[in-house]
Amino acid sequence: MSEVDNPAKADIGLVGLAVMGQNLVLNMNDNGFTVSVFNRTTSKVDEFLDGPAKGTNILGFHELKAFVESLKAPRRIMLMVKAGPVVDAFIEQLVPYLDKGDIIIDGGNSLYNDSDRRTHELHKKGILFIGSGVSGGEEGARHGPSLMPGGNHAAWPHIKPIFQSIAAHVDGEPCCDWVGNDGAGHYVKMVHNGIEYGDMQLICEAYQMMREGLGMSGDEIQQVFAEWNEGVLDSYLIEITRDILAVRDDDGELLIDHILDTAGQKGTGKWTGMNALDLGIPLTLIGEAVFARCLSARKEERVRASKVLPDISATFDGDKKEMVDAIRDALYASKIISYAQGYMLMREAAEIYGWELNYGGIALMWRGGCIIRSQFLSKIRDAFDVNPTLENLLLDDFFIGAITQALPGWRKAVGTAVALGVPAPTFSSALSFYDGYRSERLPANLLQAQRDYFGAHTYERLDKPRGEFFHTNWTGRGGDVSASTYDV
Repeated sequence: MSEVDNPAKADIGLVGLAVMGQNLVLNMNDNGFTVSVFNRTTSKVDEFLDGPAKGTNILGFHELKAFVESLKAPRRIMLMVKAGPVVDAFIEQLVPYLDKGDIIIDGGNSLYNDSDRRTHELHKKGILFIGSGVSGGEEGARHGPSLMPGGNHAAWPHIKPIFQSIAAHVDGEPCCDWVGNDGAGHYVKMVHNGIEYGDMQLICEAYQMMREGLGMSGDEIQQVFAEWNEGVLDSYLIEITRDILAVRDDDGELLIDHILDTAGQKGTGKWTGMNALDLGIPLTLIGEAVFARCLSARKEERVRASKVLPDISATFDGDKKEMVDAIRDALYASKIISYAQGYMLMREAAEIYGWELNYGGIALMWRGGCIIRSQFLSKIRDAFDVNPTLENLLLDDFFIGAITQALPGWRKAVGTAVALGVPAPTFSSALSFYDGYRSERLPANLLQAQRDYFGAHTYERLDKPRGEFFHTNWTGRGGDVSASTYDV
């Protein structure tokens, strides 16, 4: 229906008719909301109205002013455009047509700092801004995504009915709730994506361990993933892995064996790792997952290296089923570590940035609709329901029990991967983190002595109160002046 023949007022407007935008609009329409749409390439509006939106109440516009005027007050406009300058450009074009109290929603994968800035800049103009994470891909957008809104809280009551209606629902509860002020929504989506990087790499390492380490066929591995999806590893990513490994190419061979082993990335995993470094949080597993993608991209270099760097001649001669079970345990335990690290990062960010994050509520938002949705997340919600101030997921009774049970197999899988020369960066980094986290004493005493030796950076003593610093003239040639102390 065009702007010419329908003066009706819409409940919400959406800018950007790529795959995610189109599916969100159709989802809103299915839930009884009248939606106006606009796209910079106006032909996409017509194609959408004549195609997927044909026969609906969706309104299409070629002019931004008419699009804005079609909306009920307060106007709610959702941007589903490329993150970065494009978002700012559309905001700049929209603002002259808006009234005080109108709402702009950015549903792209924006960096949380940008959402901080936009919230404050628009607030000064009387416009309310929402930066919302949207997860679930094409299918989620169409039938129920996970939505993570943050920004100006005054806007939440006006978008809550729409967002909670179109979101995925688990046990009758929407996978959407208010996350926090300013950039909190996009921050939580960033961490979600970082965990997604970790989950995907963990699954890939399990696959390679079975394929290269145990010499299993694609069909055998597919059956393993099908079985895993019926147990504690039940999740969207395990489910789609099961499905991917069953697809055959035109030649009858498994399609997966024809796909080039180089992985792309859009940057959200990298952002998560960079922010973890800024805040001093040991996000080791997600960092390794990002670096694994970087290494995969160096395909030609790896091919050259494979011809000159020695391999090991070891082959697996143990019980294959026992090792598959050990790989399952390694995947499960490492997954726990990934989420524990992600929650460590969110807790630190909340303290630094002044957010009040509902950690159990975040797990609920991730239980349905999103890429990392899994049975596992209900256990995280339970942990924070029991103890809202839980310091670390690894200290919850359920997760202590789960790690304890999986630990022997986890160690066995990592040790076998090393012995067979199969790379397992996230399995092994997760185990190293676990062993470090449970260690009452680490070798950082030696590290700090080294720093004091070459740079007079001082150290604290076990027999003195924390915060009291000492310097030693280690060589007898240096002076007694020490460097100032600081944390990075």
